[in-house]
Amino acid sequence: MTRPTPETLANTARRARTAAESTGDADHASVAATPAVAAVRSAQAQVSGAGSLVRSLEALDVDVVFGIPGGAILPAYDPLYDSTVRHILVRHEQGAGHAATGYAQATGRVGVCIATSGPGATNLVTPIADAYMDSVPVVAITGQVARPSIGTDAFQEADIQGITLPITKHNFLVQEPSEIPRVLAEAFHLASTGRPGPVLVDIPKDVLQASTTFAWPPTLDLPGYRPTLHPHGKQIREAARLMSNARRPVLYVGGGVLKAGATDGLRRLAELTGIPVVTTLMALGAFPDSHRQHLGMPGMHGTVAAVYGLQKADLIVALGARFDDRVTGKLDSFAPDATVVHADIDPAEIGKNRHADVPIVGDARHVIDELLGAVTTERAAGRTTDIADWWVQLNDLRERYPLGYDEPEDGTLSPQYVIKRLGEIAGPDAIYVAGVGQHQMWASQFISYEQPQTWLNSGGLGTMGYAVPAAMGAKVGRPDTVVWAVDGDGCFQMTNQELATCALEGIPVKIAVINNGNLGMVRQWQTLFYNERYSNTELGTHKHRIPDFVKLAEALGCVGLRCETAEDVDRTIEAAMSINDAPVVVDFVVGKDAMVWPMVAAGTSNDEIMFARGVRPAFDEDDI
Repeated sequence: MTRPTPETLANTARRARTAAESTGDADHASVAATPAVAAVRSAQAQVSGAGSLVRSLEALDVDVVFGIPGGAILPAYDPLYDSTVRHILVRHEQGAGHAATGYAQATGRVGVCIATSGPGATNLVTPIADAYMDSVPVVAITGQVARPSIGTDAFQEADIQGITLPITKHNFLVQEPSEIPRVLAEAFHLASTGRPGPVLVDIPKDVLQASTTFAWPPTLDLPGYRPTLHPHGKQIREAARLMSNARRPVLYVGGGVLKAGATDGLRRLAELTGIPVVTTLMALGAFPDSHRQHLGMPGMHGTVAAVYGLQKADLIVALGARFDDRVTGKLDSFAPDATVVHADIDPAEIGKNRHADVPIVGDARHVIDELLGAVTTERAAGRTTDIADWWVQLNDLRERYPLGYDEPEDGTLSPQYVIKRLGEIAGPDAIYVAGVGQHQMWASQFISYEQPQTWLNSGGLGTMGYAVPAAMGAKVGRPDTVVWAVDGDGCFQMTNQELATCALEGIPVKIAVINNGNLGMVRQWQTLFYNERYSNTELGTHKHRIPDFVKLAEALGCVGLRCETAEDVDRTIEAAMSINDAPVVVDFVVGKDAMVWPMVAAGTSNDEIMFARGVRPAFDEDDI
């Protein structure tokens, strides 16, 4: 039996809603409108609520879930034992949540995690918040105490619905076993359509144990949920007119372009217009790093050319980006002369931080496709502008202030060199997953991202401990792709227990621990802003080798390697690349004094960008 993907269900529901609108019944769209969905219709069967849950997951074409059983969710694990859905037993619920996120980011499908009530559910809060900030489609299923016990402070009770209300796209507390198929279908639809995001489904234990009738497909009941996919034509025409007249335009590309599958259209639009492109941390890979029109990443640790380009632009066309503080710097000084076209599927983002002169609500793929048509019309009418002088300025900055680094004066191994060589040896087809901190920024700077879905990281929440479980989820979703996690020695110690999961489940991820013996980014700030008073940032992984990462890797069932010199970097990476039947951990022992440059200090203007310590770029104001 062929089952539809979650994307098929989403499209089906949208078509059904359109049909329902014509009959005045738009709030009760059915997912049974196409043969693909009708093919999974089951004869009605008496099952437990738990059985209905598992059958719903199968009907939704879920191939893997990440979780840990416990008392309240335990009824669901009995039918799961016989299911076609693979369950991966993680070592901590946070690992389950990040694994679901990594799976979703690498595949574009909905990631699923499962936890029990109380502490199991609350351990999912961080990965749920992480997925919410980065708009990742995740469905978290949690057990809850039995309905009569809710609100009594029963053993392992927590109001996870209330706790996660601000960090989920939507959440459900299932009250009746008959609701389970509909709620699961709605959860997947909500998670994967519009602006993606996490959805929580909380199910009391007695609901899982109760008898019910399972039938598929259900009818969705989502009054008021109608994401706007197609932009308004007038706004598109105005944006195209501005793009045709601007002298210093920039395409400011965010993660929404990746989520919309709009990368091909983006490249066509950029090449048609000749406009320079900047891609945010969440959008790396949406536009090839090697493309001559790519200025790099903007923001706090972006390239000088990208930061200058936005700051001095007379037109910013923001596509699926949200003008967050790490890009804008001091908001009231950001791009003071720019007219802003802001396109986003979430209307709440438009104008939230920066006023949009031309607001466009719509899916990035449709927005870009329609912009292509409108710009072509402008050009056919002879309406175009010359931005050659703009490119002269930007190219001059690229040449004078390229990304680079100084070799450590004390002879220690350069972390930037390690990451650069890792990207060159593993190549652009690999998936790179970063933790949070200096190593994350170096991975964004010194690895070339040429394709979508090859760069995964925690951008909005900045979650330490993200990399190892997210890499595990990515490898499960794309088993034939090499997956490298670039992690710091601080991040790595938060979730490395999931390497035991990888070893036992046959998930051969590769981990590059950039071990500088410190909480590196915090130490950098202490160096720059706290007079080198290094309060509680030394971890002991250098001085005492506690833990010894090679021994720890071996204890967790992985292959452990160590590299301490530049001469051994290539050999060590190639050795790790040759191992494909077990997880590999490489302890790269690097210097502690390396810093991430360029840098815009928090709360300052992008005009104050520092190319290196004590070095501020010289901008020729006469050219602006």
